[in-house]
Amino acid sequence: MDLRESIINQTDVALGLTKKLLQTEGKQSNLVYSPLSIHVVLSLIAAGSKGPTQDQLLSFLKSKSADHLNSFAAELVSVIFSDGSPSGGPQLAFANGVWVDKPLPLKPSFKQVVDTSYKAALAQVDFQTNVSSQTLCPVVSIICIKDL
Repeated sequence: MDLRESIINQTDVALGLTKKLLQTEGKQSNLVYSPLSIHVVLSLIAAGSKGPTQDQLLSFLKSKSADHLNSFAAELVSVIFSDGSPSGGPQLAFANGVWVDKPLPLKPSFKQVVDTSYKAALAQVDFQTNVSSQTLCPVVSIICIKDL
């Protein structure tokens, strides 16, 4: 994996999303969003999909393969989970998770990718009969900056 190329592609996708959002939703109102969170969510979906769905996600994310995305995510996570910069600058914390409806089977390979590459929580929950504030979470990925 060429990290520089991955960063350039991720930046290109983020700028494309930003342009589209500013031309639509952001035209008449304030807008806050996290391009990295969107990239991670779509990468996780690509890791768990196949066929035309995966092909479309890879094309949108400008990536050669799901493995390439997973390697890029693992590299990002290792930087994000570090103890901050040597100069004592801000520390970035990144939390993400995947909640899947219990009846849906999960492949062990997907569980492994979520755990090792994305360092994400993975839980199967009963969305049909056990709907509570603890099982429904509208935010899949959250970015926060600490110690500013």
